[in-house]
Amino acid sequence: MISRDRDTAGRARNDRPRDRLGRPLPPGSAGVARIPDDLELGPQQTLTFAQQLLDDGLAFNAHEVLEAAWKNGPVAERMLWQGLAQYAVGLTHIQRGNAKGAGTLLRRASERLGSYPANAQQHDVDRAGLIAHAHELLDALDAGDAITEERLRTRLCREPT
Repeated sequence: MISRDRDTAGRARNDRPRDRLGRPLPPGSAGVARIPDDLELGPQQTLTFAQQLLDDGLAFNAHEVLEAAWKNGPVAERMLWQGLAQYAVGLTHIQRGNAKGAGTLLRRASERLGSYPANAQQHDVDRAGLIAHAHELLDALDAGDAITEERLRTRLCREPT
């Protein structure tokens, strides 16, 4: 029986290298830098890091950064971070050519991000813009349109005025 990589708490983990879309590579391969499982950043640092990764076309890595905030952040904000992480995974599925998975995750992300009151301004996250972008992508997926990397580009936060 093949044993799985485990962390010090006994949780399963996968230390195999990954490609830029987050797919596991054979052991010993050169992959993209991994996001540490125990990453803990403040909200602004998280959003800045995730945005840089998205700008670089690394939606899977952005998802890992946002997932860390979801799992380590305040309970009151978990749905926000979960929605952002699901949004990034939706983009990852588009990059991988998995339209069904992309649709599922983008719908979940839209629901989570839309569940906040309209007047909530948490960390300047552009929830309305992200939801609109998710719906544009969903329409393109439903129509069978090709989605270029450029169409995946988005801003997590509102631009300063």
